[in-house]
Amino acid sequence: MRIHMLQWSVLGLGLALVGCSSGPTPPKPGSPAYLWAGAQTTYKSGDVIRAGENLEQLTKTDNEFAARARPWAVVLSGGITQGYIDLADNYDTGAKANRANPMPFQKESNSVRSLASSSALQFAENVHVFLEKDKDPNVLLAFEYPAGSISQPPSLSKIASGVLIQDSERDSLRRAMVQNGVLMNLCRVTGNPDDSARTLELMKQAEVKVPRATFLFAVAKALQEQSTLFGSNKLDRPDRLRLMLTEANAALAGVPESKDTKAVKAKIDAALKKIKGSV
Repeated sequence: MRIHMLQWSVLGLGLALVGCSSGPTPPKPGSPAYLWAGAQTTYKSGDVIRAGENLEQLTKTDNEFAARARPWAVVLSGGITQGYIDLADNYDTGAKANRANPMPFQKESNSVRSLASSSALQFAENVHVFLEKDKDPNVLLAFEYPAGSISQPPSLSKIASGVLIQDSERDSLRRAMVQNGVLMNLCRVTGNPDDSARTLELMKQAEVKVPRATFLFAVAKALQEQSTLFGSNKLDRPDRLRLMLTEANAALAGVPESKDTKAVKAKIDAALKKIKGSV
């Protein structure tokens, strides 16, 4: 009898353990759900680069998260690019300020500008995919207000004045600059340039939608401004310069004509004409 009771006890314990382990199955690594969860986690931690990498994988296929991933990927890649560009420019300024030892500044500028180049191409690609697949009159921003500050990090002024910083401070500065770039880009695509307080209030809503024209104008302007990265006085890549300008034109085509759009269009056309003239 005691043996039978023991057997039933063991069986009951086994069933209880099975019941306890029958919770939600975690998403399979590499699946859309896994990538979406990864984008959210890394974004909240302030790692906008890793978040962008997850989103870019999501935008490559048609899946349940792709529509929400595409505008988010545009915001992140455009902001990351701007953060790197601003950082590289400040290293250039530092090299001029420190005439006795400009080499470390020039080396870091080249390194950061290379990162900006890769990010800019990804930005252009993300915009191309968005324009191709998203046609709604409003753009859904399915993410929270980002980490970081709209103010520039104190280390940036050190570099610009020609002061070398430690490697650990350099890495923190890179992270802060791309976070700053993403925040600034979010302000622009929501129609609140440089107004982080207003953007913060907007992003507190359960569902944030911005007019497509507002979103596309900010994107077109960013592409046009960032295209100078590939100009003859920097990376000198006319092929990539043309790509950025072409995508800027495509984005601008979806925005009603205004004084502001005409000004951006004039800069795009002038830059494209200059490329043709140099060939």
